[in-house]
Amino acid sequence: MNSLILIKYGELSLKKGNRKYFEKKLIKNIRKKFNKLGIKTNVIRHQGRFYLEYNHREHEMAVSGLKETFGIVGFAPVLRVPKNMQAIREASKKLALAKLASGKPHGEKTSTAAESKLPFKVEPKRTDKSFPLNSYGIACDLGDYLLSEFSNLKVDVHKPELIVNVEIREMAYLYADQIRGPGGLPVGASGRGILLLSGGIDSPVAGYYMAKRGLIEEAVYFDSPPYTSEKARDKVVELSRILARYIPDLTLHIFPFTKIQERIKERSLPEAVTLMMRGAMIQSAHRIAEQTGALCLITGESLGQVASQTPESIRFSGSKTALPVFRPLIGMDKEEIIRTARAINTYETSILPYEDCCTLFAPLHPVVKPSFDKMETIYKSLQLNNLIEDAIERISTLKF
Repeated sequence: MNSLILIKYGELSLKKGNRKYFEKKLIKNIRKKFNKLGIKTNVIRHQGRFYLEYNHREHEMAVSGLKETFGIVGFAPVLRVPKNMQAIREASKKLALAKLASGKPHGEKTSTAAESKLPFKVEPKRTDKSFPLNSYGIACDLGDYLLSEFSNLKVDVHKPELIVNVEIREMAYLYADQIRGPGGLPVGASGRGILLLSGGIDSPVAGYYMAKRGLIEEAVYFDSPPYTSEKARDKVVELSRILARYIPDLTLHIFPFTKIQERIKERSLPEAVTLMMRGAMIQSAHRIAEQTGALCLITGESLGQVASQTPESIRFSGSKTALPVFRPLIGMDKEEIIRTARAINTYETSILPYEDCCTLFAPLHPVVKPSFDKMETIYKSLQLNNLIEDAIERISTLKF
């Protein structure tokens, strides 16, 4: 291992008494991530900082892995050198060379007066107060040195394109370009939730957002063969595989929903079929939560997108659980949701043309503003409890 990345975290530093708990979760998740990727790494916690040691040949995979780890607000490749100005100068020169080589102006002492110069500044942080130069002295020394080495640099402390960060600790750490992390809290720091995962665009995005708030998730997919195909199930398995890049130890429960769906189709008013199915799914997810120790449910509902997502419909379906139901997309429009789906690479899978059980059984004119009491009477008449308990016994589970 000969490369080092400095890892920065945001909200964890605000947690005061629980900070160590959150830090341990983050370290555990980083280690799990790279074990899955097959990359040998070492996570070091030192003086309030995290560092990732890794083989430089695996730099791209290391960067990709950290971008998918919630709790990390940013990170940067670091040069660690002895605590003397000569070594620090040489390291700062390497950072400047790398930046100049990545775009114009470029090269060392080769620019002409006509070429634009790259604005830079030096930002020192002297944690070790025994170091002979103070922060201002370090900034002046390195600024003068870099200007003497590169004619295509200029000092600009207000709008720099290159920031040479220098931290004086037990050794000197230097870094320039910082890479943005996903932010949020480490997965597992906020407990466990059950994600109702369909093959659509919305529910994977909902799972992503709640994982960002620290929830470890178990997903449930309502499978209805022969009405839904094996390809529809495979699509959800693939979505779970993608989500597992962000959610360590994601579990997918494949729930046999056919008999429940047939009962609803037989006994419900046609216009209430979708709402009855939604209620049955929430009740079933509640039972899975009881068995797994989850304390909440997660859905991809967005207010008013479809008939089952009006306030009246959401009130009814939500009544089938005593647990909180988190709906992170509730105030988002479809374009916002699609943007996130594209960013997390679920969109192309979600739009594959394999329909789920709700789509196939959807009535032509679904009820939009249902009477709660009327819907409750219909739901009780369905007598679904035994069917749900039987289905619970026949769940198949995949771990990612």
